[in-house]
Amino acid sequence: MSVLEALKTRSGSKCELCGAESELSVYEVPPISTGGLDGSMLVCSHCLAQIEGDVAMEPNHWRCLNDSMWSEHEAVKVVAWRMLARLKEEGWPKDLLDMMYLEDETLAWAKATGEGLSEAEKIIHRDANGAILENGDNVVLIKDLKVKGSSMVAKQGTAVRRITLDRENAEYIEGKVDGQQIVIITKYVKKT
Repeated sequence: MSVLEALKTRSGSKCELCGAESELSVYEVPPISTGGLDGSMLVCSHCLAQIEGDVAMEPNHWRCLNDSMWSEHEAVKVVAWRMLARLKEEGWPKDLLDMMYLEDETLAWAKATGEGLSEAEKIIHRDANGAILENGDNVVLIKDLKVKGSSMVAKQGTAVRRITLDRENAEYIEGKVDGQQIVIITKYVKKT
């Protein structure tokens, strides 16, 4: 059974956030989804566009979270928490956030994308030119870098695809160079 079919069975072929029954798709919950049933959920195109920031937020649409935040599935709870955190200035989402309980591991997953933090609290990763880096961006090394713990040297001009950000330190990102996952200091990369 495919993930889509399993999610349709789990959700009764409805968006796991708002209950819509059309234009459904699989959404793998970032930052690094495990994929599969546990790391994914079924969402409608309307919810997905707002989750990804493609359209303006419609606060009243998210009143559906009053029900879906109690889901037994971790991925659904994580996205519900993130959307409530984004909307907490509206008033009513703050009340729902106060009622919501997440296990420590689930809460860490929910906070991993920086939702719920003010702009001053967020760790912002910038490349050598000051461009803001995001998870999944592609960068190019601007200097030869010796890789600690190995004899490998990552050469200047090497492309590093689909980086991940270190949420604890604004100077560190991770990416694969020659098939090896390494930590790279942001001042030695340029966003492409």
